[in-house]
Amino acid sequence: MKKSKEINYRKLTRNNVWVGLVAFFAAVCIHVVFLLATSILLTYVAESKIQSEIDSIRDMVALYEEGNVPADEVYALLDKKGREYYITDGDGRILHSKGQIEAFDSDGSISWQSFNDNVTYYSNSKIGFVKSGVGDGMVINLLDVFKEVRGKISEVDFNIESDETMVTMPIWQEVLLSDGQTHFYAKASVNLTVKDLLIWLVSYLTISILIAIVIIILIIAAIVNHVRNRRTLAVLFGDSVTGGKNINWFIYYGNQIIRKKKNRDRKYAVVSIELVKYNLYCVCHSLSAGEELLRAINECLSKNIMKKELCARGTSAEFVLLLKYTDEARIQKRVSHIISQLEKLSAEHKFGFQAGITIVDPSKTGEVLKNGRIHMDIKREFNYAKVAAGALSSTDESGVALLDDKMIEDQKWVDTVCEKLQSALDNEEFVVYYQPKYDPRTDKLTGAEALIRWQSPEYGLVPPGRIIPIFEQNGFITQIDHYMIRHVARDQKKWLDEGKSCVPVSVNVSRAHFAEDDLADQICALVDAEGAPHELIEIELTESAFFDDKKAMLNVIAGLKKCGFAVSMDDFGSGYSSLNSLKDMPLDVLKLDAEFFRGDGGDGRAQIVVSEAIRLAKNLNMRTVAEGVEVKEQVDFLAKEGCDMIQGYYYAKPMPAEEFVTRI
Repeated sequence: MKKSKEINYRKLTRNNVWVGLVAFFAAVCIHVVFLLATSILLTYVAESKIQSEIDSIRDMVALYEEGNVPADEVYALLDKKGREYYITDGDGRILHSKGQIEAFDSDGSISWQSFNDNVTYYSNSKIGFVKSGVGDGMVINLLDVFKEVRGKISEVDFNIESDETMVTMPIWQEVLLSDGQTHFYAKASVNLTVKDLLIWLVSYLTISILIAIVIIILIIAAIVNHVRNRRTLAVLFGDSVTGGKNINWFIYYGNQIIRKKKNRDRKYAVVSIELVKYNLYCVCHSLSAGEELLRAINECLSKNIMKKELCARGTSAEFVLLLKYTDEARIQKRVSHIISQLEKLSAEHKFGFQAGITIVDPSKTGEVLKNGRIHMDIKREFNYAKVAAGALSSTDESGVALLDDKMIEDQKWVDTVCEKLQSALDNEEFVVYYQPKYDPRTDKLTGAEALIRWQSPEYGLVPPGRIIPIFEQNGFITQIDHYMIRHVARDQKKWLDEGKSCVPVSVNVSRAHFAEDDLADQICALVDAEGAPHELIEIELTESAFFDDKKAMLNVIAGLKKCGFAVSMDDFGSGYSSLNSLKDMPLDVLKLDAEFFRGDGGDGRAQIVVSEAIRLAKNLNMRTVAEGVEVKEQVDFLAKEGCDMIQGYYYAKPMPAEEFVTRI
């Protein structure tokens, strides 16, 4: 499909003026052929006229050869015919003649296919028959005919019915008599009348005009087709916002450059440059102001590229460049210089531009085809450049990132996960690990958190950090959440049936779910299908989810609590609006982020914050869980402050269900 599309692009980009030229020359050739055909037609007319002359000459020959009439009487009868003729013997002596005697050489002989082999015809006049060059046929010498007509045109009454002679074409006939020695020469005259020439001329002019009209139509059609193609290319390859080129143009002509045989030893850089927070700029100003900014960006980029380098707009506020490459330091310096110019487009605003660079080296990465061209896809290189730019997405500041092997491997891993996730889910390759929660005052197991692992037949045990971000990005996280709730409820039910003393297990639910009005009903149905008590399932919501849709969040929490589920806020303290969230949300458990316990700085400020957070939670009738606790000093401090549970490596790492069940 892609190859077909490239071929269509190639057809559109061809200059189709040559089609009109070919059509023009074809029409001219047709015109010449027609001219030749009309000449042959005129020859046919002349041939039909000469036939009567030929018959008369044959009668003269027959009269001469009768032999029962005296020679003087025969000559008298022949003279009465009014035709010029003469007779020679075998030695060339003239026996008798009438009129002017003309001599002929071999170059003047013209053999005529339609008569006997012993008959030869000669023409010694410029107005007459000439060889056609094909076989033994003859055509009229039109140029001489036109000259003759032009000399008499003022003397002739041009009437279609006129029998007045315009052109006389003499031709001598030589007949070898039956004795094999005597030659009889007679002069025949072909007379073309005004009527003959007018009919021929009208036919010729009519068809010539028709051919001229066809030529004009072909030329106009070629011009219209060329203009139409130019307009089509302007739409196909043009960017309506900036007035420059679009990504289709970049991909087509970029591939043309990097795939050329002569460029196989050259290196290029594909650069993706994106304006940070373009949509916010449009909201604060206007869409037209945003488009004006894009035009200014395109103009600035176009001024910064050299000959045989490309610049085009990708999507929204993203632009793509194809630049010549010498070394890594120079290309980064050049792109940084371009960004510094872009940042100065407005004195009132400080813009951020993030650029990703990938190096295109056809000699190393391209596949050389049989014709010596390079098989590479610049669209793939553009995607690589976008991947490099994505490494800067965590900040709004300007920056330049060069694609490295790790970025490529990370992207390949994302693609691999996306390809295999559905089959992994269907085959239940995802397994539940449990990390226990302990009461720091009694060291008693009081709960656990369910964490996902991917037990891949190909990659082994894959931790959540390598798959959860991918699931959140592609939306698969909602299916994973359902999978986890269902399996935790199944384990709880199994352990209860085995007589175990089960503890509540918390399960994370992604913020992606909160667009669903019936989330609480979905969770309730999943747990009920497995037969587990609701009080043994705790639903964890991340702090960031509280900032998306407050009303939707309140409805979900109310629905979950109505069904008997406990609700907790995960990663409390990682955001900036936690206190406001606590004010509005009727939560059951508050989980303190692990960052609270990493590096106090020696001034005790972290302990003060943790202590006050625990006190605040108690005043709001909430239990507290401290995550990421690894040392005894932290455990002792949290126990002293009244923290309800500790989840961390000090007590236990996440473990398979088979190991966790031994602890309960």
